[in-house]
Amino acid sequence: MSTPVNPTIETTADGSVTLYLTDIDEHYHSTKGALTESRHIYIDLGWRNHNSTKSPVKVFEVGFGTGLNAALTALAAIEAQSDTDYISVELHPISHELTAALFDYQHPQYAEEYRKVNSCPWNTTTRISPYFRLTKLTDNLLTMELPAEIDVVYFDAFAPEKQPEMWTRDIFYKLYQSMTPGGILTTYCSKGAIRRMLQEIGFTTERLEGPPGGKREVLRATKPL
Repeated sequence: MSTPVNPTIETTADGSVTLYLTDIDEHYHSTKGALTESRHIYIDLGWRNHNSTKSPVKVFEVGFGTGLNAALTALAAIEAQSDTDYISVELHPISHELTAALFDYQHPQYAEEYRKVNSCPWNTTTRISPYFRLTKLTDNLLTMELPAEIDVVYFDAFAPEKQPEMWTRDIFYKLYQSMTPGGILTTYCSKGAIRRMLQEIGFTTERLEGPPGGKREVLRATKPL
């Protein structure tokens, strides 16, 4: 997908904000609640449910976007005192001006972590807290070499109909090969074609209840032990 054009800030149903891309008619988060969606799918069903016994836990995020998933994971890691390495890839980061504008909309509960994850430089590792290290990469998931021993994958690319090149068997197979046994992948997309593809690769899949007020179902895939 080409560089997003003219994203605008929109308030979602739970009071948190998202970005809307006019050129492809797509939102970065659910309009039913950006914060609610992120916390439910990626933090609660993903990070909090990892089966790894190693420390730090390694998270790989597909699509840094506005940094909301990273900020909420940083906060959760601090609260749980759980050592976490967080690696996120984004081919088209949003502008510094738009990032700065988003700061004013964030809830005080996670505003400090939100500012930190968005202020730290790209393509280097930054320690956000004693329990959270962030590496933001401006790279292409289709061609990059993935990190080894990933415990949790947040698959948060744009929808398959908007960004089909991100939802291929090759991509998910690369992720499967890079994950630890017992590693989990969570995504908002529960389409049957995606679920069957993950099963064919070797994942065990679950359709789980979606976030309150949002999608009816979401998907979690686990690499067998």
